Amino acid sequence: MERFEAKINHEPSLKTQKVMLILQIILRILGFAFCLGSFWRIMTSKQVLFLGFDARYTYSPSMKFFAYANIIGCASSLVSLFLVLICCYKKYLDSNKYFFYFFLHDLSVLGLLVAGSAAATSIGYVGKYGQKNSGWNQICTFVTKFCHRVSISLTLSYIAITFYLCLTIISANQSRQIIK
Repeated sequence: MERFEAKINHEPSLKTQKVMLILQIILRILGFAFCLGSFWRIMTSKQVLFLGFDARYTYSPSMKFFAYANIIGCASSLVSLFLVLICCYKKYLDSNKYFFYFFLHDLSVLGLLVAGSAAATSIGYVGKYGQKNSGWNQICTFVTKFCHRVSISLTLSYIAITFYLCLTIISANQSRQIIK
């Protein structure tokens, strides 16, 4: 006996492609804005106490890495936004092979932002709560303004990570049609 199988066309409609394109553009703009906000907040976070003690992000290699990761994420968001707009204008988005490159780009930026945020979060945790076994005291009781600014910067960066996670999922979903 022969099997009769219905051939199902899994090609997305033109309306779905437009919605996904608009969603990508919005998410890339938001990713740029939140990475820029996080970078700006960490760059302006410093506090000087009257005793001569000051707290700056440049004193910690993890915080420097966090700042650099955010500015690279910001620049990458601009480049990818520019490329998406060019592909949209030139109608290259009909070819699914370009989505694979966007997937790789989004995945690498996501990894960089996660690594930078994780490094800054670990140092921030030690700064807020200390580590008694290692002899590290908490400093956030003395430099509350600095710690508050770093916390805001980390929050903005984690929101940007969420946007890039969504972009990675969208790009992966659209690039899976290459295999067919």
